Amino acid sequence: MSLKKLFGAAALLLTPALAFAHPGHGDNGLVAGISHPLGGIDHLLAMVAVGLWAAQQKGAARWALPCTFVGTMLIGGVLGFEGLGLPALESGIAASVLALGLAVALAVRPPLFVAVAATAVFALFHGVAHGLELPDMSSPWAYAAGFVGATAALHAAGYALVRWLPAAAAPLVRVAGAASAATGVWLLAG
Repeated sequence: MSLKKLFGAAALLLTPALAFAHPGHGDNGLVAGISHPLGGIDHLLAMVAVGLWAAQQKGAARWALPCTFVGTMLIGGVLGFEGLGLPALESGIAASVLALGLAVALAVRPPLFVAVAATAVFALFHGVAHGLELPDMSSPWAYAAGFVGATAALHAAGYALVRWLPAAAAPLVRVAGAASAATGVWLLAG
């Protein structure tokens, strides 16, 4: 291949990159929605903890906790899209990391209505935070689809981890819950 053809090929391959010379391309709704729960340690830990905790439960709680979280988070996201904030939003999110981590560490099995109510409160804080951080010029519904999908995947990952590990690994799951709770304490202090 001649040098002229090599430079021509390189120029053609690099031309699409020129279209990304100004900001805003990575902020489309779906991608931003997916990345939000994955990009913050507070969201990531809380959402995995919901899956871990659900897998530690029996009966209806196994599906009710993740479904409650996702549904209530979506409601919170819509409220956030409308500009509604919650008092102590970041503290509420940090408290969710602490409480959900403790629930996993202690493998608590409260009555279903208590577990669902606590999960819903935590999800509301996360949802409002997601909604308030809707990127400019993004479709709210594509963004919501992204954060709902990412959240469901994190719940499923936590759930699958507990269900597929041998019973002898249960102490490791509890240690992960304790680490999450410790992170929640750190987030509350910071």
